Amino acid sequence: MIEVAIAGTFESWQHAARDLLRRGVAPDQVTWIEGPAQSAAASAQRSEETSPFVVPRRFVALAQTAAAHPDSNRWATMYRVLWRLVHENRGLLEVADDPDVRALANLQHRQQAIPGFELEPPPLVTSESRVARSQVADIPAAADLGELGAAAAVCTRCELYKHATQTVFGRGPSTAPLVLVGEQPGDQEDLQGAPFVGPAGEVLDRALAEIGLDRRGVYVTNIVKHFKWEPRGKRRIHMTPRAHEIQACRPWLEAELAFVKPRVIVCLGSTAAQALIGATFRITRSRGQFSRSKWAPWIVGTYHPSAVLRADDPAGADAVYRWLVEDLRHAASRVAEAEHS
Repeated sequence: MIEVAIAGTFESWQHAARDLLRRGVAPDQVTWIEGPAQSAAASAQRSEETSPFVVPRRFVALAQTAAAHPDSNRWATMYRVLWRLVHENRGLLEVADDPDVRALANLQHRQQAIPGFELEPPPLVTSESRVARSQVADIPAAADLGELGAAAAVCTRCELYKHATQTVFGRGPSTAPLVLVGEQPGDQEDLQGAPFVGPAGEVLDRALAEIGLDRRGVYVTNIVKHFKWEPRGKRRIHMTPRAHEIQACRPWLEAELAFVKPRVIVCLGSTAAQALIGATFRITRSRGQFSRSKWAPWIVGTYHPSAVLRADDPAGADAVYRWLVEDLRHAASRVAEAEHS
């Protein structure tokens, strides 16, 4: 039996786990001990001298969250799943009834922060505000958006998770007065684990900057949390989510909105607007029209930033962009009015 001392962080465990894999040490031969990890640097160096072991991105996200859980057996569970992913079945995480997969999934709840620990990708929210629990059916009780996002990371409510790299949850402060809701993650969002970080995100950032809004003060999310796509050569092409997929993911969005309690919601694109405003919403006749909502005093729909990229010609792209900026400016004005009323 090998005793492995780690410092109690994901990074420390990761360095040790890589070294153990390199040496072919099976999970049942390891005892994990939290304490001074004197050999961590040496282990990291030895691990980096060899080719890295290839594991699904989803496992990395799950392990990073599990590392913040207080369960003393978490390190063994993480290594057991890692070992089996490398040596037995790369698709292990899709076997929902596997005991080790269930054990790892259980470590996504009731997590506690560890000083100096930071999730990669970064934490989903920056605010420390907390609420007692989510009131949405089928969504586990959570104390904040970080825990809600951790629970969503193992969501299997529809089939989309099977072909996505990871769940892409919302980002932004939990007290944001303005929430932007898009349709679903794109290719880059799926790979990076954050909403609106691809080409459409660049358009959105430019529009927000033009009206003087700092994106870090806005909560950004999507109706659907997994990337739906079809292969076309070497590319992954976006596919519009179907009604049952939107419905399956809807409780996560409603839970987000219940936590944030925004003053204004902006639906980016028809899919988001039809889901939150109504099935009769049409961009060409309904954009920019504010209405009341059970999730916020005001809700409005506008063009998705990707519509700027899909326009047939520069003039059309400029027109769509100007409409997007106009609607975002009006939404920001509604926020300002609400805050001063």
